[in-house]
Amino acid sequence: MRLARLRLRLYGGEKHKKRNNMWSYYGSKSKIVDLYPHPKHDKIIEPFAGSARYALKWFNRDVTIVDKYEKLIKIWQWLQQCSKNDIISLPKMKAGDNTDNFNFDCQEAKWFMGFIIKGGVNAPRKTVSSVGNFGQCVEREKNRISENLFKIKHWQILMGSYDDLQNENATWFIDPPYQFGGEYYIKSNKQIDFVKLGEWCKSRNGQTIVCENTKADWMDFKPMKEMQGSMYKTTEAIWSNIPTNYDAIQQTLF
Repeated sequence: MRLARLRLRLYGGEKHKKRNNMWSYYGSKSKIVDLYPHPKHDKIIEPFAGSARYALKWFNRDVTIVDKYEKLIKIWQWLQQCSKNDIISLPKMKAGDNTDNFNFDCQEAKWFMGFIIKGGVNAPRKTVSSVGNFGQCVEREKNRISENLFKIKHWQILMGSYDDLQNENATWFIDPPYQFGGEYYIKSNKQIDFVKLGEWCKSRNGQTIVCENTKADWMDFKPMKEMQGSMYKTTEAIWSNIPTNYDAIQQTLF
């Protein structure tokens, strides 16, 4: 915990508390990240990283993020070595523009722009949305992300599978593609043996937090909150090896 407090002082964590996201990705926990238990360990591991919303909330900890989606991890690794100017100087794109018509210094930068020109998608897009004033939104995203780069400089960012990881004493935030509804990820639920994953989750040292929805049957999940997704409503659920409020309360969904 001493390292976490030191990083908080060095990085000015409090003033960034309300701006702790970097970029939007399909299945992000940005709307409900505050509902999850606080980490009880200085080390946080996210083995299905995505946009790493839990790790970003607690960015000052000793963070390891892992994902099997190569483009995603290469973007994270590129962002880690970027300066503010690297982000701000990315091409200015307006509604209808296509990334293929712009010059980028590297493929990772092009993929990154492909995510921020159309938030919440599962893979980089090429064309800026013509709905609303999305060109200005892209510029705001670039500015915000450039201000948050410092948060990930000390992270360990790895490409690989959850079962490649050593069983460390840590806070494990495990947010896989959902058993029912996770088929749209590039590395989808079709590639997951959920029985095996459940046993792996239960065997972790330290604190384990597992995300799902209430349709899942591979662990004893407790309901958290009803959410309106892009296509249908779902009820977010949690499993934890440490008791939470969701174990004791018959949750009234809202």
